[in-house]
Amino acid sequence: MIPFFVAILTVMIKISQDSETPANGQQVITACAFIHQQFDGIEKLFWPKRADTKKFLPEVYELPGGHIGFGEDIISGLVREIKEEFDMAVSIGDAFAVFTYINAIKCSHSLEVVFFAQFIDPIQNIRLNPEDHSSFGWFTESEVEIQLISSRPRGDNPENIIVQKGFALLKGGSLDFG
Repeated sequence: MIPFFVAILTVMIKISQDSETPANGQQVITACAFIHQQFDGIEKLFWPKRADTKKFLPEVYELPGGHIGFGEDIISGLVREIKEEFDMAVSIGDAFAVFTYINAIKCSHSLEVVFFAQFIDPIQNIRLNPEDHSSFGWFTESEVEIQLISSRPRGDNPENIIVQKGFALLKGGSLDFG
């Protein structure tokens, strides 16, 4: 007879880490990067657009990152995801936001941790994995606002709020304790 904890561990390991394979009520940890760089003194956000073939949030701009494997270090997992999706090395900074959401496609509850980050490799070397993303751009805070209005519901969408918070912190804003 297989001990109970071994059976549970086996089930957890088999859960796919993509955004579409059913996880049937499991919690999933994701890590995302607010990758920023200054261009002529103006701070911009690297913002890729999800592929139109994605079942979960197709053609939506997103903070890059992905699912963290069982037992995987969260920073190592985020570095791995950026390498897989863009063929780029990245330096991960401080985490500055955490939020949760339900992925109805995967039937999972995700906990997402967002980190500041910067590319180590030259940005002209960015190569999209077409299974993940269809395009990308470098957006100023005001350009991001325009994309948020046109591509996502506004209001309390957690990632919208996180993107705005990231820009505010880069400009010297303070953390919110209340």
